[in-house]
Amino acid sequence: MKISTSVQSKNNKTLNLQKVGIIYNVEHHAAGAVTKTLENMLKSKGFLDIAKYKVYGKKEKIPVDAELGLVFVVGGDGTFLGAARSFSPYGIPLFGINTGRLGFLSQLKPADMEYGIDKIINGEFVIDERLMIKSFTDKESEFHTALNDVVIKGGEISRTAQLFLYINSRHVCDYLADGLIISTPTGSTAYTLSAGGPVVVPELEAFVIVPICPHSLTTRPIVIPADEKIEIKVKIDSDFISVTSDGQEFLNVDSRKIIRISRNEYKASLITLKNDNNGFYSILRQKLHWGISPHG
Repeated sequence: MKISTSVQSKNNKTLNLQKVGIIYNVEHHAAGAVTKTLENMLKSKGFLDIAKYKVYGKKEKIPVDAELGLVFVVGGDGTFLGAARSFSPYGIPLFGINTGRLGFLSQLKPADMEYGIDKIINGEFVIDERLMIKSFTDKESEFHTALNDVVIKGGEISRTAQLFLYINSRHVCDYLADGLIISTPTGSTAYTLSAGGPVVVPELEAFVIVPICPHSLTTRPIVIPADEKIEIKVKIDSDFISVTSDGQEFLNVDSRKIIRISRNEYKASLITLKNDNNGFYSILRQKLHWGISPHG
C-alpha cells in the first residue's frame, strides 16, 4: 500500500506526507512503546520515509529536517511545546499523541492512533495556525520564542519586584508583584489561567498580561491586540531578572535592561482532526472540567 504524497486539509492547506517525523520523550514511560506501535502503523499504511527523534526531557534542542511534512509528537504538553519552538520556524505541522498527564495540546490518546492516521490520510483535518510570542532585550534578532507564554520574575526566589508596563512606548501601569506573565491565546489555559487570567480562544490575535501575586486588590489581567509592542522595565534589589519561555527556556537578564515582547513572525501549525469531540470548548470541558456542575 502506498499513500498519496500530499493531502488537502479541510481548510485548503496542503500537507506533505512524503517524509514524516516522530518525536518521543523517553521521560514518559509509555512513549517508547507507543512510538514503536505508531511507526509500524504508519509503515503498514504506506508511509515510506519516517524519521525518529528521541528527546530526553522537554528542554532538549531538536535537530530539524526541513523536508519533514508532518511531525507526530509523542509525550505531554511540555514535549509538544519544545517541538513547537523547534519546528515552527520551518512551517512543519505538529500532531500530538498524549502520553502525559493533561495533554491539552495533543489530539489523541495512544489507543486512538490508527483512527487519527486514517483521518489525516483522508484529509479529514484542518491545519490551525497558533500565535507565537518572542522576547528580547538589545537585539531583536537575538530572541527567544514561545507558544504558551513569557514569564518575567525577580532573579531570586520569592523576590517581589516593581514592574513597569509600557505598550507602544506608552506607560500603562505599574505592578508590585512576584512577576508578570505575557501569554498567547494558546497559553491562556496554562500558567495564565492558574494566575487568574481569562480563557482566550486560540483563533484570537491577542496577548494576555497577568501579574503573579500582585500586592494590590485593584490589579486585573489585561488583553491587548497581538500587534502591540510590549516593554517591561523592572526595579528590584537584584543584579538580574529571570525571563522564561514556555516554562522551559530560562534566561537571566541584567535587571537594568528593558524586556521587549512582541508577536513572532512565524506561527505554530497544529493539526486538528475534524470531529465533534475535539473542538476548543469540548476540550475545556473534558480536560479542565470547565462549566461542569459539581453535582452533574
